[in-house]
Amino acid sequence: MRQSAKSKTEGQKPRGRGIHPALFYSMFAVLLGGNALLGTALLMAPDISRLLGGQNDMVLSAYEDRLAQMRVEIDRLHSRNYAQAGDMNLQLQELSAQQEVLLEQHQLVRALVTKADQLGLAAVAAPEASDMDLSMVTTLDGNPDVEATAATVTQMMDETQQAMTGIALAATERTENIVTELGKLGIELDLPDAQFAGMGGPLLAANDAAATSPMIEDANAVMDALLIYKAARDSLSFAPVHMPITGNFRQSSGYGNRKDPFTGNRAFHSGLDFAAPTGTSVLSAADGVVSFVGEKSGYGKVVEVTHGNGLFTRYAHLSAYIAKEGQQVHTGTPIAKVGSTGRSTGPHLHFEVHRGENSIDPKPFLDTGKRILAMLG
Repeated sequence: MRQSAKSKTEGQKPRGRGIHPALFYSMFAVLLGGNALLGTALLMAPDISRLLGGQNDMVLSAYEDRLAQMRVEIDRLHSRNYAQAGDMNLQLQELSAQQEVLLEQHQLVRALVTKADQLGLAAVAAPEASDMDLSMVTTLDGNPDVEATAATVTQMMDETQQAMTGIALAATERTENIVTELGKLGIELDLPDAQFAGMGGPLLAANDAAATSPMIEDANAVMDALLIYKAARDSLSFAPVHMPITGNFRQSSGYGNRKDPFTGNRAFHSGLDFAAPTGTSVLSAADGVVSFVGEKSGYGKVVEVTHGNGLFTRYAHLSAYIAKEGQQVHTGTPIAKVGSTGRSTGPHLHFEVHRGENSIDPKPFLDTGKRILAMLG
């Protein structure tokens, strides 16, 4: 029994001893106190204190430098924003000025269109004020879209410029047509020429403040074209190109050689005959002055009207007179009544056109009048 107990005791290893708690806490307290004393000594040492203080100054100086750099960057950004804002304000001011020009241009176009309509020109479309959105175009975030607004204003200005150009072209084209048609008849028109308008005055230094804008100059050019067209159109009134009779009539005889209705032989006929009922009104073929009222051999009762360009018209075989000699008449003024006086086979108007004492074919005159009136609508 003793042997087994002994052997059991020998089989167990002896336990090691640990650090006593009191000793551990005592050592920790000593170490902490030493560190505290060492830190206090270091902080109190002048050289070490200056060293640590210098490090802090360096860090603080670097931080302040960084702040200063940040302030510079912020100021730079602000300056850039202010510049951008200034550019936008300048752009907006320019757009505002363009809008004012556009409105003025539109008013000029409307005035020119009204004048063109008064002169019988085909209507030239001008942008209506209600169709013009002159407000500032904005982006989705509500900021002004300068480029889109500028494009809109430019487009509108182009449209009004095209309208002015269209009026000038229409007036010029019609003027040229009238001049060409009447020129074929030997009728020369005395039209105003804007290039040779009378001018004068003392020679003074230019005044930039009083300079005329290109838009005003363009509008004046269009108005000149309208005035020249008006003069050409008014000249038509003095050309015997209008029908001297209306109502129920027919052309019964032409100008030139024909078979004489009385002798049956060939004879020269100096005018056009329009068969019509007795009493049908005879109209002046153009503006002029009644230069003769009376009877002439072979013509019966006659009225003659003198026009410009050395022309006069003769109306014969009348049944009655309406106009008096010396009377100023206009195109379409009733001057007499259809009859069958003189050498005539029945009621009709004998119509002649004379340049000087020589008769000329009236048909080209009347055909020209028809073409021009068709053109004028």
